[in-house]
Amino acid sequence: MRKRIYYLIPELLSAQRIMNDLLLAKIEEKHIHFLAKDGLDLSTLHRANLLQESDIVHGAELGAVVGGATGLFAGLVGAFVVLSDTGLPWGSVVLATGVAGVLFGAWSSSMIGSSAPNTRLKPFRRAIERGQILLMVDVPRWRVVEIEKLLQRTHPEAVLGGVEPSILAWP
Repeated sequence: MRKRIYYLIPELLSAQRIMNDLLLAKIEEKHIHFLAKDGLDLSTLHRANLLQESDIVHGAELGAVVGGATGLFAGLVGAFVVLSDTGLPWGSVVLATGVAGVLFGAWSSSMIGSSAPNTRLKPFRRAIERGQILLMVDVPRWRVVEIEKLLQRTHPEAVLGGVEPSILAWP
């Protein structure tokens, strides 16, 4: 598991220097993400993608839970109504509708979430609109303090915005 550290950076040049320092600290580029207001050229940095900018992950998680519960309920009702008189095993029907509900719920909610802004970034929206750059760096749990100290020592202009409890370690 990794933890995501958030920093607000006042200018592009500072963001470029931070990127270089993180690379020298052996943080892979794929774990460093920058987000800025539209119109700011982040071509020299690793820009945040759809997974960081939108609510696609949160939507998929929520959709899987709601879809699974709905699928299980529909399977139970269907099993009692349709299969109660037949004597056929109804467990597989309930399981199949539950799995179908999880898959459909996750898919449909992630499509909706892909067009919504990431709710975890709400505290940073105002600063981003004022022209600051948001850095999201995903580090192993045991390196969080080390990276925070590195950035505090070498880049006092960067303001720590917090640490997300845990995120999945995507490849």
